[in-house]
Amino acid sequence: MKVHCPKCFPRTQVCPKVICDGRFYRTSDSTWNKRYKCKGCRSRFSTATFNPCYRQKKRRKNAAINHLLSVGVSMRECARTLNIHRTTVQRKKTFLAVKATEWLTHFRENYQTSSIQFDDIETFEHTKYKPISITIAVEKHTRLILAVEAASMPAKGLLVKKAFKKYGKRRDERRAMRRKLLHDLKVCASDGLLIESDQNPYYAPDVKEILPHANHQTFKGLRGCVTGQGELKGGGYDPLFSLNHTCAMLRANMNRLFRRTWCTTKKIKGLEEHLAIYARNHNLRILAAQATN
Repeated sequence: MKVHCPKCFPRTQVCPKVICDGRFYRTSDSTWNKRYKCKGCRSRFSTATFNPCYRQKKRRKNAAINHLLSVGVSMRECARTLNIHRTTVQRKKTFLAVKATEWLTHFRENYQTSSIQFDDIETFEHTKYKPISITIAVEKHTRLILAVEAASMPAKGLLVKKAFKKYGKRRDERRAMRRKLLHDLKVCASDGLLIESDQNPYYAPDVKEILPHANHQTFKGLRGCVTGQGELKGGGYDPLFSLNHTCAMLRANMNRLFRRTWCTTKKIKGLEEHLAIYARNHNLRILAAQATN
């Protein structure tokens, strides 16, 4: 593999001669890395310079954190299990979320689907006076997560007056995030796309505008069964089973989405990062199962 100088090549598109300049042992993952020297700018660099984990400490923990955050372990418990500080877990989560988002984007660009189901589930940040809506889109037959977004929303029901009195007016960003999700789905939508959802009256106008050639079918929402805590439906055949099953898996595998928990979301950005990490791991498990069958 030809090595380019990270300083000269991006600027001039012409890379001078690069020579070997020894090697060093990296204790964070117990590997040897080659050093190089550029004959043009006289700068030194190594194979580690081009690694996404460049200058990271404890890079061995990345895979473990990536796994634990997708199997119902909280960030603090993850820190205790791996014997690291919770701030380290937060920084690793942010790094892993960036890579997961890039993976999902690349996955959509190289994947085609003809049937999509989407809907919203609700959680909250800090307190139930600050609800959050999570919009998720999955492929009907495989349950692959194609896109997921989180948005703030105002309180509902009996919490409206108390929420307004304590925190003031809360922005409703659900429509903007839903439209962003539909725009993301355009790259993986094939001809004759079928989109299924419940009978939420706000869904149809956005689908018709952004995906005008799609066939949008709606189904009446069913009553939630006790075991699924509202996501899985009781009462026979569920036309949105793939979607509701995936939403139930989110509730089961993301600690902050447990129905009864003290592990709550503090900021929407943290929730979005966690959702991206879980979506990538969820898809990789399904793709691995498909490859072995």
